Amino acid sequence: MPEKRTRQAAARDKRQGKAPSTQAGEFVKEEIEHVREGKHGARSAKQAIAIGLSKARRAGVKVPVKRTASKTVRQRAAADEEAGAHPHKANPTRSRATKSALKREGHSAASTKALSAHAKKAASKRTAASRSAAAKKAARTKGAGGRAAAAKKAARTRAARSR
Repeated sequence: MPEKRTRQAAARDKRQGKAPSTQAGEFVKEEIEHVREGKHGARSAKQAIAIGLSKARRAGVKVPVKRTASKTVRQRAAADEEAGAHPHKANPTRSRATKSALKREGHSAASTKALSAHAKKAASKRTAASRSAAAKKAARTKGAGGRAAAAKKAARTRAARSR
């Protein structure tokens, strides 16, 4: 069950008209926190993200399935959306089994290094044009204050690296 804070953050994102992936990001963030705190582990960064997306779908966020997703992933996503539309009490035996299996996994899946490696791998699968378009959209939708803050941060980073 997602924390109240996470559900509120996702609802706020929805009210602000943000994309479903941004709303789902709140659930993914929570899942990564859980792995870092030691509530449970994950086999990989990809698994931690998948758990977060599943929770988001079950909470009613309309997260689209990737075009390249396998049949199994599509079925799982559809099941999660269905569970979100018609909530029912979870099977306690199954919940316990899942939790104990995740507890046996490591916690390095949520490390900065693992998440960075996952992000780089995911970005490398995209075309340069796609990455460029995403960056341009981010700059457009950031707003004047956001752009100014980003520029200052970039200047600080450049200064720190030039030393």
